[in-house]
Amino acid sequence: MTLPLLTATDVAKSYGPVVALRSANLIVEPGQAHALLGANGAGKSTFVKILTGVIGAGHGAVLMNGEEVRFSSPEQARRGGIASVYQDPALLPDLTLRQNLKLTRTPLDEVEKALEQMGLAGLDLNELVRDVSLPFLRMIDLARALAHRPRLLVLDEITAALPTDLAATVFEVMRRQTDSGGSVLFISHRLEEVVTYCDMCTVFRDGKDVAAFVPREGGENRIVQAMLGDAANLVREGGRRSVQDLTAVAPRLRVEHVAAGRELVDVSFDVRPGEVVGVVALEGQGQDILFEALAGDRRFSSGEVLVDGERLVARHPAAAIDRGMVLVPADRATALLPQRSIEENLALTLYRRGRSWGPIPGRAVRTKVQNAIDRMSIDTRAAAQARRLSGGNQQKLTIGRWLTAGFKTLLLFDPTRGIDIGTKHQIYDLIREEADNGAAVLMYTSELREIALVADRVVVLYRGRIVAELPAAADEEELLSAAHGMVPNPADLEVGR
Repeated sequence: MTLPLLTATDVAKSYGPVVALRSANLIVEPGQAHALLGANGAGKSTFVKILTGVIGAGHGAVLMNGEEVRFSSPEQARRGGIASVYQDPALLPDLTLRQNLKLTRTPLDEVEKALEQMGLAGLDLNELVRDVSLPFLRMIDLARALAHRPRLLVLDEITAALPTDLAATVFEVMRRQTDSGGSVLFISHRLEEVVTYCDMCTVFRDGKDVAAFVPREGGENRIVQAMLGDAANLVREGGRRSVQDLTAVAPRLRVEHVAAGRELVDVSFDVRPGEVVGVVALEGQGQDILFEALAGDRRFSSGEVLVDGERLVARHPAAAIDRGMVLVPADRATALLPQRSIEENLALTLYRRGRSWGPIPGRAVRTKVQNAIDRMSIDTRAAAQARRLSGGNQQKLTIGRWLTAGFKTLLLFDPTRGIDIGTKHQIYDLIREEADNGAAVLMYTSELREIALVADRVVVLYRGRIVAELPAAADEEELLSAAHGMVPNPADLEVGR
């Protein structure tokens, strides 16, 4: 009888009064792609950190091929046959990729071989980490994990930051890993990926395992029911609201022939009050530059931006914020003060000068903060430090801080990346509610399904230009075709208003 590759029994972990894991059990067989699922805060990331030696378990046992193991560091775990790609890139931003790889004693020739197999041989390992986009950092992290030739490859939300083409590369890596007799522990909130690419799944809820089954048997509905329990009935099945005709309404945001750097060539579009405009693009088509330029984080080289008919000169984020245009970035870690409390993070946008910082004063401010907590349903059990919140609650915090300050135009860059289906629908509802109240919303998403759920229409970026404008009801094949530039004369096509 073949022993399981991995057996975890009654694994538990607490941080003071906060219980991260109660009693988690999981079995991964050799040659298996096994999904680990659960809502944000269910204990998945804590379990992975225990498995890979980042933290110690408070209770329970982990066995590899029937023998108990206790790893005290990620390096020890790699030597034991487990390599992980964590939810956030484990790379130092001020070092080059090559220097980071040397820090973890990773064989460079194996990394280069893995990148070549993934079709990414052209990546420059001498580039500083801070100059590399997040999707490619994820692929470097994956190549680093593969270079150690793990028996168990742990992928924690790797596809959440990836466009469709790079996500397909990850699935091919998973196939090669399982075909060679190794296994994959795959964590994702994209349930269609789980059903399509995983042989088995285990679901955590409230810090313990509640179900294990073949994901194709019952599909996404069965997974959602196991993840959320009774709360699953509160998640709507989707369907975009019917919207009024806004073509006669003056634009809140007008972008005229904006260019920035080499990535953003010539972009023009409008967003009207009461409208959600989705942005679709493959990686590296200029979408990140566009959002940074609109928010004042980057200067554009030509063109202009009009807010309520008046020209915006955003040389600093404060200029955009003063005009009511705010950004929720993809990387929530950059938006938060991780060591500060939930209340301080939510109140941050109310203070423009450093000398004003201190205890939250006044009943009005505290009321605004509490209203944001209530409206976003933020879990305050770990209220003292934002870094102790689950990924979903951290993302709620980055959005909720603008609810305290108020805004007219909301820029959302992949706002539901790496969060569970229940939290996603909370955010969808919030976006639609803000639009119904008169806000203009521009949202980039790497998850094409979201377009039909929340947007009124969609613009598609390709090589720094908008090459198509489509209704939100467009199917994924249409969106992908346009994102790959498969439209007539894409360089010459201008979106009509």
